[in-house]
Amino acid sequence: MVIEMIPAKIRVIKRKEQEGRGETSPPKAKEAMREMVANVSQWVNEFQQKKREETTRVLKSLIEPTAQTSGAEA
Repeated sequence: MVIEMIPAKIRVIKRKEQEGRGETSPPKAKEAMREMVANVSQWVNEFQQKKREETTRVLKSLIEPTAQTSGAEA
């Protein structure tokens, strides 16, 4: 069995080079990331709102028949 080793490229970044670089992502990439985060946040908010509405509806449906039955007995 022959294993061929492919040399990996390793780049050493010195502190001075790293400090001079500034922002690592181009503005377009940051803008795209913000847009994705905003979309996901909106989806989460919509999901939470639907859950709240569903919970409210279920609680009301559970409470109303109980109130009608107790009122009919009196």
